[in-house]
Amino acid sequence: GSFRRFCMDVKHLPTDLHVLFSDILQGVVHNHDIFPYFLTHAKKVFPHLDCIDELKLISDLTDPSNWYPEARAMNRKIVFHAGPTNSGKTYHALERFMTAKSGIYCGPLKLLAVEVFNKCKARDVPCDLVTGEERRMCSEEGIPSDHVACTVEMSNLAQKYEVAVIDEIQVIKDFQRGWAWTRALLGIQAEEIHVCGEGAAIDLIIEMMISTGEEVEVRQYKRLTKLTIEDDGLRTLENTQPGDCIVCFNKNDIYSVSRNLEKLGKEVAVIYGSLPPNTKLAMANKFNDPEDPCKILVATDAVGMGLNLNIRRVIFYSINKIQLMENGEKQVDLISVSQALQIAGRAGRFGTQWENGYVTTFKPEELKPLKDLLAQSPESILQAGLHPTFDQLEMYAYHLPNATLTNLVDIFISLSTLDTSMYTLCHLDDFKYLADMLEHIRLPLKAKYTFCCAPINRKMPFVNTMFLKMARQFSTGDLVSFDWLCTHIGWPFSPPETILDLVHLEAIHDVFDIYLWLSYRFSDMFPDVVIVREVQNELDSVINEGVLNIVELLKERETDFSSKTNEFDEDSFEMKSRKTAKLKNKWTHNTEEKPEGTKGKKKKPKGPDAGRKDEFQVKEGRNTRQNNASHLPADDVESMEQSNQRLSSYADGEGEGTDLSSMLNKNTNKKKAKTQMLDRLIADGIITPAMAKKLKREIQEINKDS
Repeated sequence: GSFRRFCMDVKHLPTDLHVLFSDILQGVVHNHDIFPYFLTHAKKVFPHLDCIDELKLISDLTDPSNWYPEARAMNRKIVFHAGPTNSGKTYHALERFMTAKSGIYCGPLKLLAVEVFNKCKARDVPCDLVTGEERRMCSEEGIPSDHVACTVEMSNLAQKYEVAVIDEIQVIKDFQRGWAWTRALLGIQAEEIHVCGEGAAIDLIIEMMISTGEEVEVRQYKRLTKLTIEDDGLRTLENTQPGDCIVCFNKNDIYSVSRNLEKLGKEVAVIYGSLPPNTKLAMANKFNDPEDPCKILVATDAVGMGLNLNIRRVIFYSINKIQLMENGEKQVDLISVSQALQIAGRAGRFGTQWENGYVTTFKPEELKPLKDLLAQSPESILQAGLHPTFDQLEMYAYHLPNATLTNLVDIFISLSTLDTSMYTLCHLDDFKYLADMLEHIRLPLKAKYTFCCAPINRKMPFVNTMFLKMARQFSTGDLVSFDWLCTHIGWPFSPPETILDLVHLEAIHDVFDIYLWLSYRFSDMFPDVVIVREVQNELDSVINEGVLNIVELLKERETDFSSKTNEFDEDSFEMKSRKTAKLKNKWTHNTEEKPEGTKGKKKKPKGPDAGRKDEFQVKEGRNTRQNNASHLPADDVESMEQSNQRLSSYADGEGEGTDLSSMLNKNTNKKKAKTQMLDRLIADGIITPAMAKKLKREIQEINKDS
């Protein structure tokens, strides 16, 4: 396609190619003579063609077990604890962990790592806590303990242990995080490896261990308490009882159910995925406390893992979950067998007042499909995830010095070879999303790779903007200090008055997490760890207060000034991002060199933004975007500029006219900018269309008076 466009550009067609086309039309030469020109063009567009053999060798992932020679030198014993939720499988693995001389626990969530850390503390077993955002040493002197509880990505492969526990092994199939379980299973240096999870992973783990020459002992566990599926749906919230947990799959259902239960005089606890871990724990403790009047829990599928909850009955508000597709569109799908079993299994807990568990649906017509799901066994897990390492991408960069990080990843994916009977390459969408965002910022490859591994919530525009600002500040060599952070996050915090306020506070909490995560990778550039953690704890309390009063916040959204929150959609920003990426349709590799005479030319911007400098350039006085984008076609440069301007418009307190009072004082020649500002305020749900009309009339009256 690109060669055809190149040839059709008659004004800039090289003379020798022009002569060749004329000769072909006259029948003097054969059209095969075009091939050398095509090959030259292809090597400009795809520079890796010249070194493709070396690149294929680098991206050979057929035997990942050989990446860890220290682990292969050991004779490890593998024990698989297989069973459903509430079967005691993790309990037995942790007992072995705590009685060992040294050990490492690898969990999927910070909450689970903290729980193991606290259990060790209660048993007087010295244990450290290591997560992406936190290091908590048991020893006051900071001496490492023999036991460590960590999130699986943080597992230390250089340290030897007597026992390792890898929890929720079925996540090894996950398209985003599965690589971390593969890495831990193949690379941890421990005499005994205890893996816990669904039986669906047994065959895969045995097959992987055959390649390492290690045997697997399988221990099967059955559920300790009875789980009963009720004969009828709940039908109405009036039928809820103490110990009920209503599981919803989106926030709007959470809000609706909580509001309606409050109208019935029933106090509720609320848990959903974007809440900070400490707030989730506070809500879980409130629900579990027999003395607390709160007896009903409303939650998302976040309850399926990581929290100990005394639930009598799980009620599926719906068994369909909205999935965001690759192209940005939404699709409603039935939940998987694994999800249904994981969530339903939370009902009834051994050793509590609700030992026998019950499961039902809110809608009677969904009860039979749920029974069918729960009667099945999860599909066997066939493949474990893999992820390219920095060393591999660095070697790619050596051969392709002009390629962007996104292009390096794309080429790696296209050339990689795997043993598909056991392994698959993880989806690198989040990594590439961040790499695209940072493409125009000058950073060393190692630093850019590290930034792209940050655990960022793509759905939150404010989080994306703050991440970009941190990267820009880092690239200038200036410290990312707490004072700098305060100018962007609005500290000190006040209790939320609306749901949108609460969502914004959750986004700020995510920003603190990113800061702390980066502080452990670039400690000299992110120095204020102690004070940021203290302020984050303060923010935890404010968010916790907001969630406790969530029904009052829901009442506030019914006022004129926040009625738009009825249509609040947490996926809207992610949808726009995916649709933009799909519509860009840009080349994924380094573009061809432009013909002489067009080099350096750019399309002039059109519309109301013509001549306006990028907000970030005004702030920092830098021209990095033009410098780094010079190898892109003009269409791509313009598209990138527009995308980043839209992203930066979410920044807190930046850009033109972010304050309504200042907007009212603008001159009449800013009328079009005002209209854009009002449109954005309406789109973000800050004001209603009716309020926008009133503001327009007031602006006109002020202009007439002046």
